[in-house]
Amino acid sequence: MKWYVLRAAGGKEKKAKEYLEKEIERSGLTEQVGQVIVPVKKEIVNKNGKRKAVDKLLFPGYVLIQAELNPKLENIIRNLVPGMSGFLTEKKSTSGTQFERVPVAIREDEAQRILGNQDENIDSAAETQVNYEVGESVRITDGPFNGFSGTVDEILEDRSKVKVIVVIFGRKTQLELSFTQVTKE
Repeated sequence: MKWYVLRAAGGKEKKAKEYLEKEIERSGLTEQVGQVIVPVKKEIVNKNGKRKAVDKLLFPGYVLIQAELNPKLENIIRNLVPGMSGFLTEKKSTSGTQFERVPVAIREDEAQRILGNQDENIDSAAETQVNYEVGESVRITDGPFNGFSGTVDEILEDRSKVKVIVVIFGRKTQLELSFTQVTKE
């Protein structure tokens, strides 16, 4: 079995994958298909002071399929799956001036690299996306200094923390807070 890249409508990759899997099962072609994947990366995003894990697409608009291609499977992919427009192809000359678009398999090392990234993302903790910048005004939303305002002095991405300068009793004090304890003003 070889890996092929399928083009899908932007934002519809997961739905197209589901439709494709159902269509393959309905047509009895499960023996010719190894797996269908939408490569994603886990990220933690801070929105409105709350941490949320989200899946970010590694290749927007594309789905990968491991399969032994045959005309019936090609027809399903090209014509029967909503949101999917076919394969990444190359032109091949059939006779003189006539050309045919033929699906191109990706190299095995490329497929393994992509699959390795997938496994790594499943095993590792999600990366944190930082919404703060040094010098930016923030409001503390949790802890003993709840309600205080300050400015970001340093961002510690690896520890998901931010150092904030706050004026307490007329003195500037540096506090180390979690990303979830502050919001932008």
